[in-house]
Amino acid sequence: MSGLFDFVKTIGRKIFGEDEADPSAKIKAEIEKANPGIKDLGVSFKDGAVSLTGSGPAEALQKAILMAGNIMGVSEVKVDGAQVATIDDGTQYYIIKSGDTLSAIAKQFYGDANTYPKIFEANREVIKDANLIFPGQKIRIPKA
Repeated sequence: MSGLFDFVKTIGRKIFGEDEADPSAKIKAEIEKANPGIKDLGVSFKDGAVSLTGSGPAEALQKAILMAGNIMGVSEVKVDGAQVATIDDGTQYYIIKSGDTLSAIAKQFYGDANTYPKIFEANREVIKDANLIFPGQKIRIPKA
């Protein structure tokens, strides 16, 4: 069994070019730079698909998936069945639309726009500034 997470291939942080010799190494370095807590992280990349291996807490796996998926050129992130089972903790995912703000997203999911810091903190690896989010970006919405 495998888990698949879809992303928008044409948006995100550009960390490698089309002629990159080893995109896997750049993606792995990007994830490790943020150090989400994945043990024995393995990354492979082929035809827009990233495959992740390793272990860690659910939140760390979710963050690694989002970091990989929010890289330009990545259209999907795959993890093995054991990892998918560990990340089913009620967290939802949301794709940002044009005109969205973290406050509006917080109001939609939690009923209170002032809870946006909870969403911001849960996505620090992919959102560096709460005022700079972009359409197509996929983020985590932690359980209320």
